[in-house]
Amino acid sequence: MAKTKDRPSGMDAGWMEKISRMKDEMIRAQEELAGERITISAGGDAVTVVIDGQQHLHHVAISPQALGAAQSNVQMLQDLLVLAVNQAIEQSQTLAAERLQGLTGGMDLPGS
Repeated sequence: MAKTKDRPSGMDAGWMEKISRMKDEMIRAQEELAGERITISAGGDAVTVVIDGQQHLHHVAISPQALGAAQSNVQMLQDLLVLAVNQAIEQSQTLAAERLQGLTGGMDLPGS
């Protein structure tokens, strides 16, 4: 009698196919997120940052006026940079969550 490969209980071919499909969809969604760009400005366009859907920062721009003002107030420019980067990260995380949330739909996974 031939031995069959042991599977965790409840893991039939249908489940394995669903998991494989979900993995492929996750990879595709991650690739798409890498191509998304989110642009955030702070301080009336004094600082602009560009981030992708995987939270990788691509570009930081500081206006000449902001650089001039930083000569007397470096802390203001630093605060604007932190504000813009944090807002960009938040928006990127929200975008990723929205794109990925439907991928486990119908799987009836434990804890979901």
